[in-house]
Amino acid sequence: MKYSRLTKEQFEELHPEFVNFLAAQTIDKAEWDKLKLEKPEVAEQELDVFSDLIWEGVLGRAQYLEHFSKNHIFLFQCFDTYIDSIVLKSLVPETDFLTKKGLQWLSDNMFTDTIEMKVGKKEFTEERNTSIFGLIQQGAFLSEGQLFKQIDTIIKG
Repeated sequence: MKYSRLTKEQFEELHPEFVNFLAAQTIDKAEWDKLKLEKPEVAEQELDVFSDLIWEGVLGRAQYLEHFSKNHIFLFQCFDTYIDSIVLKSLVPETDFLTKKGLQWLSDNMFTDTIEMKVGKKEFTEERNTSIFGLIQQGAFLSEGQLFKQIDTIIKG
């Protein structure tokens, strides 16, 4: 398996897609139920293949990622061969970017000496989607990139 298996909730959400996936392999509901009972390892493989297909599609379309921790915010823009990053670090230890109050503090102090900002670019050293998946496993999530775009516009402007 290249990525990770989808959660039960994700499978439930993607039920119609999974049915189509099985149908494309000429597996109907009766066949699927029989497979789960008689050959659970084959059913597990089907779940894994479907999970990888879904991840591949999602990661292939990924453009922006965000990762928040207590004192850091990591913002990423993904391209075909590299990733741009903006890292914001609070130099005030009490700040907590995981709270609404902490994000308001960031807004009020963005361009003061209490925020350290680093901009970077990194070429992918492994396959693009694998690299993006690694960031997700570390806690990043897909986003529309609003915060990245706002800060990037200010930096370049």
